[in-house]
Amino acid sequence: MTDQFQKILLAVTMLIIPFAGRASDHGDPLQADTVPQRKNIIDRLLDYFAESNKPDYSKGLDVSFIGGPHYASDTKLGIGLVAAGNYLADRSDTSAIPSNVSLYSDISTAGFALLGLRGTHIFPSDRRRIDYNIFFYSFPTEFWGLDFGSQRNDDGKSSYRLLSYRASVTFMWRLGDNLFAGPALEFHHYDARKAQRPELWLGQDMVTNTVGAGFRLQYDSRDSHTGPATGWLFVLDQKFCPRFLSNSYAFSFTALRLARYTPLWRGGVLAAQVAGRFAYGNVCWSMMSNLDEGGGMRSYYEGRYRDKCALNVVAELRQHVWRRSGVTFWAGAGVVTPAVESVRWSRVLPCVGLGYRWEFKKRCNVRLDYGIGRGSSSFSFNINEAF
Repeated sequence: MTDQFQKILLAVTMLIIPFAGRASDHGDPLQADTVPQRKNIIDRLLDYFAESNKPDYSKGLDVSFIGGPHYASDTKLGIGLVAAGNYLADRSDTSAIPSNVSLYSDISTAGFALLGLRGTHIFPSDRRRIDYNIFFYSFPTEFWGLDFGSQRNDDGKSSYRLLSYRASVTFMWRLGDNLFAGPALEFHHYDARKAQRPELWLGQDMVTNTVGAGFRLQYDSRDSHTGPATGWLFVLDQKFCPRFLSNSYAFSFTALRLARYTPLWRGGVLAAQVAGRFAYGNVCWSMMSNLDEGGGMRSYYEGRYRDKCALNVVAELRQHVWRRSGVTFWAGAGVVTPAVESVRWSRVLPCVGLGYRWEFKKRCNVRLDYGIGRGSSSFSFNINEAF
């Protein structure tokens, strides 16, 4: 919401409610000057957004709310609500990177419903960290099959309803400057219902439960977790999903992320990321690697391109424009393949896109992105940077 839009909204409001929050035109002029004016709901709403990006940890959790309509290519017209909070585990250390937590929800005209909780808790002096994400969603979506040829054929897709809930948690200890490591657990439930063409699943179970256990190694010198402007991020996740953890499909996977954030000029940041996920063994359809591993591509229908292995590289220019507004431009390419040695140029899928940013909280943006890929485009609304 820009300041100009705020002024227009305020002007319209004052036309509709001409006397709200003001002294009577027929009252005592002296009284009108000395009695505190009571603000109407629109004034209070505008004041709230004007102050929302100024951190205040005096009460512990600095929380703000934002919600409104949006449109995405896969979920169509919807309305979302996010409660985002930042806090310091040690309020006396104001130079520390704040912990963050978000409660997010969404519902759309396509029948999409989402509710989730995610965040990062940073202990005093950054000695330990906990990353977590728990969410549920129900979504009428599409499935293109399990091989690249089928996934490129838009006429052969199958509609179905996906019901899913997932949970992941990682507990890390500080090993050295910016270096962390620790155990990680995750659980995934996927239920594919009312599939038009169940043969595209090649006989695999339509309902899958996956329990994974492993570890994370992370180097993190970013100056912010939600809106970094400088530093490095390297993440190595290794998970094992054996049968003795009640998995019907036994496999393991390795996920890698390497990102660099470089200030270029005033208000300009270049963010670049390489991300990949490599699965081994008897991998079920729901746990295959996706083209958009790492979240940077944003140009293809989520879940369309999947296989055992996925790799992508993305570069993004982030530019602050005016007050709390900014824009982004990105370009990249990715590939999905049954094995690393099977990578071919014909499988490479490019992406370009642009986005608008509005600083909802300090170093925490609401983002609106439009991406274009090969025979595909995607429009999305979310909170925090894509990577």
